[in-house]
Amino acid sequence: MRVPFRPLATAGVALSLMGAVPAACAAEITNVVIVHGAFADGSGWRKVSDLLEARGYRVSIVQQPLTSLEADVAATRRVLALQDGPAILVGHSYGGMVISDAGRDDRVAGLVYVAAFQPDKGESLAALADRRPVTDAVPGAIKATDDGYLYLDPKTFPAAFAADLPKDEAGFLARSQVFAAKRAFTAPAGDPAWKSKPSWALIATRDRSINPDLERDMARRAQSKVWEVEASHAAYASRPAEVAALIIDAAKAAAQ
Repeated sequence: MRVPFRPLATAGVALSLMGAVPAACAAEITNVVIVHGAFADGSGWRKVSDLLEARGYRVSIVQQPLTSLEADVAATRRVLALQDGPAILVGHSYGGMVISDAGRDDRVAGLVYVAAFQPDKGESLAALADRRPVTDAVPGAIKATDDGYLYLDPKTFPAAFAADLPKDEAGFLARSQVFAAKRAFTAPAGDPAWKSKPSWALIATRDRSINPDLERDMARRAQSKVWEVEASHAAYASRPAEVAALIIDAAKAAAQ
């Protein structure tokens, strides 16, 4: 089911809508675990975290090493082991590969994909991206190091990743990015948790890192509840109120 966001005049409007959620419902699942994507770290999720914390949620952000898919899944499971009850597991971009595997953990009640990959068994990030290339990708944005790691050129980072953020914010994201091992992008996925657990997907309609149509295809296959927002790949940073609202919707629904 696709639920497009209506334009909001201010973040305050979105917050007032979030505040209308009955506390008894929102409190049933209070743990949220967030897995950032490649070419980023968890600091960009501060606004989303603050919004969720204000509504009574306990937010944990995984700082996975991006050295391999296996290592990143293991890092996520360590954080899940610290939760005191069921959790909503959120993944952005490459983080969708991670939560699809780590989400099989018994503590995970639901999955939220934010402009993210939703692989089926045996699929890699690289294979999925090649299936539907980005039509307006920024040429030469991805660079490689001599020892097998990838990063986004800081000069093209804003256009490729965060075109709807202020210049200084996009610049900080570019400078704080975590390099990702090439092998993480070619590793095949295991059995995905979305086959046995409810999932939600936020489609960033102005994404220049993942083709929005690929995001829609993967969400449709997973039978995810779909919300669309006009945003860049960094939707979590540019549209935090909408992302937080989606996570709250998932927590309420997964608790029923």
